[in-house]
Amino acid sequence: MSLRIACRVSLHSGHLIVPRACISRRAFIQTAASHTDEPLRGIPPPLKGIKIVDLTRVLAGPLATMLLADLGADVIKVEENTRGDDTRSWHPPAAPIIGDAPAPSLPPESAYFLTANRNKRSITVNLKRPEGLEIVYKLIKEADVLVENYIPGKLASMGLGWEDCKKINPRLIYASITGYGQTGPYSKAAGYDVIIEGEAGLMHITGEPDGPPCKVGVAVTDVATGLYTHGAIMAALLSRQQTGKGVWVDANLFDSQIAGLANIASNYLISGQEAKRHGTAHPSIVPYQVFPCKDGFLMIGAGNDRQFKLLAENILQRPELADDPKFSTNGARVANRTEIVQIITDTLMQHERDHWLEKFSGLGVPFGPINNIKQTFEHPQAIARGVTVEVDHPRAGKVKMVAPAVTYNGKRMPVERPPPYLSQHTTEVLQELGYNDQQIEDLRAKSVI
Repeated sequence: MSLRIACRVSLHSGHLIVPRACISRRAFIQTAASHTDEPLRGIPPPLKGIKIVDLTRVLAGPLATMLLADLGADVIKVEENTRGDDTRSWHPPAAPIIGDAPAPSLPPESAYFLTANRNKRSITVNLKRPEGLEIVYKLIKEADVLVENYIPGKLASMGLGWEDCKKINPRLIYASITGYGQTGPYSKAAGYDVIIEGEAGLMHITGEPDGPPCKVGVAVTDVATGLYTHGAIMAALLSRQQTGKGVWVDANLFDSQIAGLANIASNYLISGQEAKRHGTAHPSIVPYQVFPCKDGFLMIGAGNDRQFKLLAENILQRPELADDPKFSTNGARVANRTEIVQIITDTLMQHERDHWLEKFSGLGVPFGPINNIKQTFEHPQAIARGVTVEVDHPRAGKVKMVAPAVTYNGKRMPVERPPPYLSQHTTEVLQELGYNDQQIEDLRAKSVI
């Protein structure tokens, strides 16, 4: 979608304010660049020298370890011998394989796997063999962190539980990611994002008021758990710096999702009132939801009475609404939600989305278009911020992916390694552990690696 430049420009506290919804891509990038007077320097990778043994699969665990890898940690992803991380087989879509690519017998690199495994090294180890366990024990002895997402008790039965590993390395941070945590009646149950979305309240509040419960369009419970785990590991590393001792981190989808209920959880705990589904609307603010236009949708968030007055006068062309006792305060608008929502809808349906984007620009009322994924990555702000990065993958060639989300002194952490293909670094890592070429070949012949 191209946005027309027909907007008001204002001065605020001496700074030029250009409304975001109607600025050209070129002008936006030039404006953003003009605020930088010196080169962007970033910071040295803060986790350089930290070694992490990654025994996780799918999303929550791999996301947590990828965030640590982005900060410079050496993350060694230990995978099952023949198929590796489950998400390697979750395709299409997958990146095409270039000619003369290594490991031609492997399937293509799935888009899902590429999502959460950059900056890591991959080795394959058969944990059911004593020689395989010995490899992992050697890794643990040298590691700072181990991250796993097996059902509670599974790794302990194999000699890789917390008690086993801290005997090998008392300074080890051992992070366990599960569905329901290490204790409680559900601790042994497998955890899946969509199940926890339902069981921990998120699905109950997601969807239209007159429709069935609905899952979120991305695995947000997995993502939240990965973020919580990443933060917990960073805290555990700081704790170890103070005490010299390792820590067992118990992270899980169930607790993470309940914590993620935020104000909805607080509303219930304080008032005892059951939550309802509101679609894109807000239970306590009106208008604060998606509205249809003639050819698309627009999100409007008039969060206070001043913003509603601006909306009534400049968009609805109904200034009297701001003084009407039914709509003059947020509480009144919540009570008369259906009526005011219909008034706004009737007005917006008279014109196309771009017309309203112009009208809202510079008005002071929060708003935004509902973009598809293509429009999201073509957004002027996404381009100006450099939200994607292109890496050279040994099997797939040039691969584009979402860049790390945070900048430090104006610069993102670099992607030093593309997501690895299965077993790409097995020989390299074993050599670092002291195995010679003949020992490595013997292990490979026995299907240990």
